[in-house]
Amino acid sequence: MASLVLSKVCRNLAGKSYGKGYNLIKIRHLNLLEYQSKKLLDECGVAIQNFRVLEGKQDAKILDDFNVKEFVVKAQILAGGRGKGHFDTGFKGGVHITKDRSEVMKLVDEMVGHKLITKQTPKEGILVKKVMVADSINIVRETYLSIVMDREQNGPVIIASPAGGMDIEQVAEKTPEKILTIPVDILNGLPHGKCIEIAQFLEFKGKLVEKAAYEIQKLYRLFTKVDATQIEINPLAETDDGRVISVDAKLNFDDNAEFRQKKIFEMENYEDTDPKEIEATKYNLNYIAMDGNIGCLVNGAGLAMATMDIIKLNGGSPANFLDVGGKVTEDQVLKAFHILTSDSNVKAILVNVFGGIVNCATIAQGIVNASKVINLKIPVIVRLEGTNVSGAKKIIQESGLKVQFAQDLDDAARKAVTSIK
Repeated sequence: MASLVLSKVCRNLAGKSYGKGYNLIKIRHLNLLEYQSKKLLDECGVAIQNFRVLEGKQDAKILDDFNVKEFVVKAQILAGGRGKGHFDTGFKGGVHITKDRSEVMKLVDEMVGHKLITKQTPKEGILVKKVMVADSINIVRETYLSIVMDREQNGPVIIASPAGGMDIEQVAEKTPEKILTIPVDILNGLPHGKCIEIAQFLEFKGKLVEKAAYEIQKLYRLFTKVDATQIEINPLAETDDGRVISVDAKLNFDDNAEFRQKKIFEMENYEDTDPKEIEATKYNLNYIAMDGNIGCLVNGAGLAMATMDIIKLNGGSPANFLDVGGKVTEDQVLKAFHILTSDSNVKAILVNVFGGIVNCATIAQGIVNASKVINLKIPVIVRLEGTNVSGAKKIIQESGLKVQFAQDLDDAARKAVTSIK
């Protein structure tokens, strides 16, 4: 079930164990809050619940013309399990249903400005700044539908199940016959006939088969229009008045498509993101914070992971994953050092660069500039190999900086660990 694994990876972005015992804090993916995703669905004609967004009591007038029989009030954070979560004040639940309009504002007040703690948030929770108030529709039946990019299929895959409203991984494990996986030819698109087949598998009956098929087609159109890597609708619901509604939506996007999707990427929510990651993104640096004390500046993801492993093997602990890439400039090296030293846990910096595409002299000059601008007072260990390595070493040596050179990667890791003991 490669598609299901990909779907799971896309949803779970934080707190994962990696390698030999260190923790990956964050993988960068653009994520939108629920109400933002629903706006995109609405713009593409997908049937959704009517809703309003409030930021506190001062927004009460927003509900004056919102005439519904029952309200669902949902805290807006980038985490699942909100309904079963609790706030740092002791208030239970990030999702509530009420028919009392005055009760809505009380619930908003209980949520906004407080941290919601769920199974997918950090231990301290995530601060709620917005609340979505939606029409609480009467759901007769819940189904599951997602569209994900699957490398094994070289394109989009639709995953459907009549067992909606549940954890899809559990459904796949316990009742695999309730999972339908359909690869989509990216060039030919999704034919209406396939949408009918999916709707029937989802157990829609009569006129609802056509309605569900059209909703599926519109969701696929949105998927391609916004360069999504995943659209998950759970549930895609059948209502008591004969509608097919996308009740809860989760969207992920291809970061490489940012130049085409500027309006969407401007919606990015940074409220639970490490400021260092945000800063790194501005300068095209790949940075992931970790829980150690040796800062790493490396070129290439594979070399970065090997560097972290060998630090662990030598008894140390990496403070980050920082890949400067193959087209790094002196200014980017300076910014990288700024980011590394802004972490108070960093007690030494290990620079490990293999100059294939990268000119080692660029890295060396960047190190010299950073040392002067930042006034570095922590040990810096440098291992350079490849293009113009002799010129790079000469730049550092003539600068007068107290930099330790390493003969190889193992030597570099050993010196980094020793330098802070």
